[in-house]
Amino acid sequence: MQERSQRRPRRSAEETREEILNTAEELFRTHGFASVSIADIAADLSMSPANVFKHFRTKTSLVDAIATRAIEQKVSELEALDSTRCATERLSALAHHLMMEHFNDRKDTPFVFEMILVTIREELDCGERFRDMIVEMLSRIIEAGIEEGSYHVGDIPRFANAAFDALVCVIHPVMIGLEKTDILATRCNHVVALIDAALRSPLAK
Repeated sequence: MQERSQRRPRRSAEETREEILNTAEELFRTHGFASVSIADIAADLSMSPANVFKHFRTKTSLVDAIATRAIEQKVSELEALDSTRCATERLSALAHHLMMEHFNDRKDTPFVFEMILVTIREELDCGERFRDMIVEMLSRIIEAGIEEGSYHVGDIPRFANAAFDALVCVIHPVMIGLEKTDILATRCNHVVALIDAALRSPLAK
C-alpha cells in the first residue's frame, strides 16, 4: 500500500469513482476489510482521503458499491443460463449456480466472505437488490412454467418470494459456509424438488 510518486492524470468523477472501487476491492480482497482504511485506499491511489470521502462517505458504502457491482455481474451471468430448457431445469440450474458461486467464494476467497458478512451485518442496500433480482428471475421461471402448463400458481410474486426464502438454506453464504459440497448438492436438489412440487400443485392457486 505504498504511495505512488507519479502525478495522477485528471479523471472524470465517474472514472475516479470506478478507480476507487477497483482499488478498494483489490485491497479488501488482499488484506481484508478490517485491515484496510480509507487512508490506505487514498495512498494507493495517490490522492487525499478527503477525495475518497467525496465519492464514498464510509468504508461500508464502498463495500455496498463493490457488492452491487458484483451482484449485477453475477445476475448477467445467470441471465445467460439456457432459457430454452423447461422451467424445472431452469429452477434447478439457477439454484445450483448460486449455491456453487457462494460456496467457492467462501472456500477460495475468505476476504470476499468477510465483505459479504459486512453487507449482512450492516443491512446494506445491495442485499435487497440481490433479493429483488433473483426474485425477478424466479418470477420469469414460474411464468414459463405456467405457459408450459406445468405450474399452477396465481400470485406469481408471492410464490417467487416464497421460492427465494426456501432457497436461502442453500444460497446464503453464512448458511452454506461450513457444509461439504456433496451435502449442499443433495440439499439443493431436495429444496428445488419441494419448490417444484408446490408450483405444480393445483392447490397452489
